[in-house]
Amino acid sequence: MRPLLFSLSNLFLCFLLVCTTGSVAQTLPNPLVLTTGKRVQTARQWTEERRPELLKLFASEMYGQAPPRPERMRFAVVDEDRQALGGLATRKQVVIYYDGTPQGPKTDVLLYIPNQMKGPAPAIVGLNFWGNHTIHPDPGIRLAKSFVESGKNNPYIDLSCVQHNRATEACRGTNARQWPVEKILKAGYALVTAYREDVASDEAGSTLTTGVHQLFPAYQQRPDNFGTIGAWAWALSRIMDYLETDKAIDRKQVAVFGWSRLGKAALWAGASDPRFALVISHESGAGGAKLFHRGVGENIRRLCTVFPHWYAKSFRQYMDKDTLLPFDQHMVIGLIAPRPVYIGSAQDDKGADPAGEFASAVAATPVYRLFKTNGLPVSTLPPLNQSVQGQISYHIRPGGHDVTDYDWEQYLRFADKHFRPR
Repeated sequence: MRPLLFSLSNLFLCFLLVCTTGSVAQTLPNPLVLTTGKRVQTARQWTEERRPELLKLFASEMYGQAPPRPERMRFAVVDEDRQALGGLATRKQVVIYYDGTPQGPKTDVLLYIPNQMKGPAPAIVGLNFWGNHTIHPDPGIRLAKSFVESGKNNPYIDLSCVQHNRATEACRGTNARQWPVEKILKAGYALVTAYREDVASDEAGSTLTTGVHQLFPAYQQRPDNFGTIGAWAWALSRIMDYLETDKAIDRKQVAVFGWSRLGKAALWAGASDPRFALVISHESGAGGAKLFHRGVGENIRRLCTVFPHWYAKSFRQYMDKDTLLPFDQHMVIGLIAPRPVYIGSAQDDKGADPAGEFASAVAATPVYRLFKTNGLPVSTLPPLNQSVQGQISYHIRPGGHDVTDYDWEQYLRFADKHFRPR
C-alpha cells in the first residue's frame, strides 16, 4: 500500500466519491473550503476560521447546542480503596452533582488508577452501556441506581440479573469481557467510566426530560436541541472537568473512548472538547465515523425514527438525503486535528459500513496535513487484523459488532505511541 499524498492543487479530486445510490457519483463536501468559498490553506486558517464554522454547523444541524458547564456543579469522592483488585489499583468513585445537590441529576464515575505509576497516570475515559458494576466483578463498585434495560436477547451481556429494570448483585462483572480492566491497568493507564443512563435516557421514545436534560428545558424547545448523543458527549466533558482536579491523573494525557452509539458520543466529545488528547471511536457507524454520502449501511431516516432522541430535531430534515448532505462525518474527524484519532471497524458490522468508516478517515486526512502530520498513512482498506497507525489510525478485524481483546490491544499500542513515544 502506498502513502496517500495530498496537495492543494489536486485536493478536489481526493474528495470525489462514487456513492452507491444507483450509479450516481456524488462529491463529498470539502472540509477545507469556507462558507465564503475561500480555500483553507494553513493550520491557522483552519483553527481560527474553518473549525469554528464546522463546530457551529454540526451543533446546529446534527448534535444540538450543548449547555455550558453548570455553575453549581460539584464533585464528591464517595469511595477510595488504595488496594483494589489485589493491590493493582486504587479505586475511586466520584459523584457528579450537576446542579450541586443530591436531589438533582447526578452521575457515578468509577476510576481505577494503576498503583505502579510513580506520577500522574494517563487515562482512558468512556461511558458504559449497562452500569459501572458490569465492567468488573469487584464487589466494591456501587450498583447503578438508574434504569437498566432488560428482557432482551442481548449478545453482549446477560440481562437476566436485572429485576424491574434495576441492577442486582448478580449483575456484577456481566460485561467484563468488553472491559479488560487489568490489561489496561498493567499497561499503565487509568480507566474512567460512567453509566450512560446516569446521564440521559436511552429508552425508545425518550422525551428528553430526565437526567441532565431536566436541567435545561429551554434547550428542548428549539430545533437545535441537544439530544442524547450530545448529552453523553457533554457529560464526558464534565468527567474531564473532574479529572483536571485529580492529581493522580495526567490531565494532558486523557483519551476518550466509545463503542457503537457511545462511540458516536466519544467522537463528538473529542471534536468539541480539545482537552481530550486522543480519541478512540470504535464501530461508531452512522452518526459516528462512517460517511453518509456513500448511501450504505444505517441511514439518517433510521437514526431519526428508531432513535429520535439521539440527535437534534433539525437533523430530521435530512432524512432520505444522505448523499446530498452539505456536511459529513469526515469533517467531525477533521475537528479533532491535529490530535490523534483511531477508528476501529469489524468485517461483519454491515450497518456501520466499515468501508465508509475507512473512507471517512481518508477524507479527513487533508485537515491533518495542514498540521504537518501524516493523517491516515494509507489510501486503500487494509487487510483484516492489520492496524494502520498514523495520526489517524484504523483497523478492521473479523467478526461483528463487539469490543474484543484485539481491539483493545491496538488502542493501547496507539496510546503508547502518542502518550509514551520511545
